[in-house]
Amino acid sequence: MSKLTLVSHHLCPYVQRSAIALLEKGVPFERINIDLADKPDWFLKISPLGKVPLLRIEEEDGSEAVLFESSVICEYLEETQIGVALHPKDALTRARHRGWMEFGSSVLSDLWGYETAEDASQLEIKRKALIAKFATIETVLTDGPYFAGNGFSLVDAVFAPVFRYFDLFDTLGDSGIFEGLERVRHWRKALSERASVKAAVSADYPQRLVEFLEKHNSILLRLEAAA
Repeated sequence: MSKLTLVSHHLCPYVQRSAIALLEKGVPFERINIDLADKPDWFLKISPLGKVPLLRIEEEDGSEAVLFESSVICEYLEETQIGVALHPKDALTRARHRGWMEFGSSVLSDLWGYETAEDASQLEIKRKALIAKFATIETVLTDGPYFAGNGFSLVDAVFAPVFRYFDLFDTLGDSGIFEGLERVRHWRKALSERASVKAAVSADYPQRLVEFLEKHNSILLRLEAAA
């Protein structure tokens, strides 16, 4: 059996996707967290883009390979590992899911701007962008509990880390981002209760996220102080 090592960072949502897929598949793996502000030399040698996640695969014959990019890692796990399927069997539905995974990445792009906004105008621009993105998702969700109904998929693995941010953000104030989006709200709750989603981060994730917001002078923290 191959030995799998997930090279990780405590906060990275793309790492969380890969961790969730590994956990859903029931695949044993080791996890190594690195400091992205001080990347070790061994990491830079094996990461073409200097980013996480990486999946290091050590074969029984001693050979080794490294995969980069979360979507590639998740697709590899789906194709090679036993366990519950995380992609639909139908080619068209599977392609559709891949599209919504990319949509999830675009949500993360807006979310980055939202959490690192230093003034109210920047925050409002990204808040409106996120509202529009989640409103779009609302139109394609089924009755749930997950993206495509009862079965957990890679689309869910992509969006679970997105929603996790708001567990902290909600304590800082009501953004109104999910107002009127009942299916999105139910989906968010179902994902938050999933064992693999809970296990994809360490217990100190909230504190680490606060420290990240402080480092980036996020207005989200100042809104809390003004409340």
